[in-house]
Amino acid sequence: MYLLLDLALILGLARAMGALARRFGQPAVIGEILAGVLLGPPLLGEELSGLLFPDDIRSLLGALAGVGVALFMFLVGMELSFDLLRGMGRATLWTSLCSTLLPLGLGAALAWPLMSSHHEGEPVGFVLFFAVAMAVTAFPVLARIIADRGLAATRLGTTALACAAIADLIAWVLLAVVVAVATGGQVEWRLALLVPYVVLMVTVVRPLLRRASALGPPGPGGPAAGRNFVALVLGGLLLSAACTEWLGMHYVFGAFLFGAVMPRGTDGKLRDGVLDRIEPLCGLLLLPVYFVLSGLKVDLSRLSVSDLGELAAIMVVAIGGKFLGAYTGARMGGLDGRQSAALGALLNTRGLTELVVLGVVLEIGVLDNRLYSLMVVMALTTTALAGPLLGRILPEQFPPGGRGRAGTGRVPVRRDEEVAAHVSSRHDPR
Repeated sequence: MYLLLDLALILGLARAMGALARRFGQPAVIGEILAGVLLGPPLLGEELSGLLFPDDIRSLLGALAGVGVALFMFLVGMELSFDLLRGMGRATLWTSLCSTLLPLGLGAALAWPLMSSHHEGEPVGFVLFFAVAMAVTAFPVLARIIADRGLAATRLGTTALACAAIADLIAWVLLAVVVAVATGGQVEWRLALLVPYVVLMVTVVRPLLRRASALGPPGPGGPAAGRNFVALVLGGLLLSAACTEWLGMHYVFGAFLFGAVMPRGTDGKLRDGVLDRIEPLCGLLLLPVYFVLSGLKVDLSRLSVSDLGELAAIMVVAIGGKFLGAYTGARMGGLDGRQSAALGALLNTRGLTELVVLGVVLEIGVLDNRLYSLMVVMALTTTALAGPLLGRILPEQFPPGGRGRAGTGRVPVRRDEEVAAHVSSRHDPR
């Protein structure tokens, strides 16, 4: 009974807070995380919060949240179309390099002074984690912001999406190294086994999925064969997630990889049919559970003056590293100052991708709850600032809370931009 009541409470409060966040022009994930904070000990107290969410119920909710994250990572893998990376221009190449490498370096540098008070054990894993946390960009949230602002068919929008795709790919590879290092054992053989696993997925699993998809369309209301294909996909992504967990990595990598090798079908119809079946369950129920549980772990009531100083340093490195890296790379690639600054604002979006990274490293003991709370604040703040900063940088083209004006700042729509427009239009605003 408690589980059902807690699910109803989470769903209702998360939707309400998500709608409130949207009303203020923010992604829903911000409101849903705050819902978890509202239900946590800082506001309700240890006794009432423990009464609402007993430990045994939290473990069950955590299992549901884990399934939600696996589905989300599968969706991210499906949406990271490599068409975005074909024919990259000079601006995309330089922006991708600079907006990834500079935050990685600054994050690694910041990790050393924080290590003594927040981590015990292997320092390499902690340093790599911090580098990844500073460099990551939330592709789904960024895609939603780009769609809402009418940027999907512009050079700015497609460059931002391509850079986010590259940053996330690098982040997941490095996070796999973090997990391998932090969980101990023979790191070399774990990472070595990933290579044949990726090859197997690309050369065997992908062709098999393409053949199976010919049985019937997986769209809503389709034949039983189509529904069977969706069931096959769900079973396959969970099996892939279990395989990477067995390899000593984390289940999110297997789910992401399965989504990346999924065939798209003619004009993306196969992908759309699968997404139409999986997205509602993931976005409406399972992900809000993950958001609320993430918020429950945030405790800012015991922060000291030194913790506030650490938060300030984290914010400076997170925002400054991404912004300066993107701005410098875009300028080297030939964009003007304002377009370069707009790219810096967009790529600072971290959203759910950052929360997944934080959840993984908290689970394996790379960081403590105090630093986790500071990093969640950073993730929410950088995500919330992206939209307003874009409006300030390009006020005449994209007024705050509004959409881009037709014909302003546009470039001819190429094939990769059509793909970007389609990707942007599908994402839930997280």
